[in-house]
Amino acid sequence: MKPKIIRACTVSLSFIFLESLLAKLQEKYEVILLSSPGPELDAMERKYGVQGKRVLMERHISPIHDVVSLWHLIRIFLKERPTMVHSMTPKAGLLCMIAAWLTRVPVRVHTFTGLVFPTSTGLKRRILMLTDAITCACATHVIPEGEGVMKDLRNHGITKKPMKVLGYGNIKGVDMTHYSRRPEVMELGQKLKKEGVFTFLFVGRMAKDKGINELCTAMGKLSGFAPVRLLLVGWNEDSQDPISQDAKKMLENNSAFEYVGEKYGDELLAYYASADCFVFPSYREGFPNTVLEAGAMGLPSIVTDINGSREIIVEGENGFIVPPRNEEALFQAMLEMIRNKKNREYMAGKARGMIASRFEQSFVQKCLLDFYEEILKPFKLKE
Repeated sequence: MKPKIIRACTVSLSFIFLESLLAKLQEKYEVILLSSPGPELDAMERKYGVQGKRVLMERHISPIHDVVSLWHLIRIFLKERPTMVHSMTPKAGLLCMIAAWLTRVPVRVHTFTGLVFPTSTGLKRRILMLTDAITCACATHVIPEGEGVMKDLRNHGITKKPMKVLGYGNIKGVDMTHYSRRPEVMELGQKLKKEGVFTFLFVGRMAKDKGINELCTAMGKLSGFAPVRLLLVGWNEDSQDPISQDAKKMLENNSAFEYVGEKYGDELLAYYASADCFVFPSYREGFPNTVLEAGAMGLPSIVTDINGSREIIVEGENGFIVPPRNEEALFQAMLEMIRNKKNREYMAGKARGMIASRFEQSFVQKCLLDFYEEILKPFKLKE
């Protein structure tokens, strides 16, 4: 019999990080996917024949709903008796690790893809630190997505357990064949280009904690120095983490800003192909996939000095690193990208190779599969 494993996320959208690995997991394990109800879980059930379990979990603090969710998780774990529960994302981690500990699941793994408490304050910060500590206490194995996340967990006393970053970090890796300047992508990208205009690109949530306020301010100043535009790709999180009214006005009234909404597949790659520089001034991350994707597409990047981003970008080699929440430093870095063509082309030439050497998808997947093999070996039964 194959060991039974449950992979859990708060919302089903997060399973996009697992899709390319799922078939390989199914070769060795009986896999169950667990999340709140969502179309991505439905689609993966149909496509891969994987079993899905649905438990509604609130992303934010919600004591009554969380107790109800915990009860449903306990019932599922008692019925399924998995060998391993592996959670990802904060709320699924907290609830699944507690439920797995209570039901004596032998292997309990949580991956921290990012930490919220370092950028929080007051009571909220203390609550978040406590919930992360409970998650770690209930887990048998803690996987930080990157070295920065691991240092924060240690330095803030969240856990004293041994931790291990798999490979160079990141949970997904980059499909270097897909993220490439293929002819069909370049043809689409050419249609998006504007001759004589320097193009910056942002891909991510349109939210305050992604640095959109600072990016808009810096971009507004840049428009007086050179023909420039900013393409913004992503979904709007106005109800969760709204950007400032000043930023909204700039997006609506300044022709240098082009918000195009969500894009996928080759259409998204076309935006990477049409840009001269990627810019990602986020306040916090675990390991930002869009910075990896931009590098794979041959773009130099401007990022903030935060977990994940600083592990992808090497200052002056494949991009610039600036302090978070610092619009002046961001402006100066963007201006340098425009003015210093030789340096920019050097960094662009290095970008793809630096991603391929550390974050190619098959390497990242092998690191996880080897880890599973190691921790589940005592539980494997002969067929």
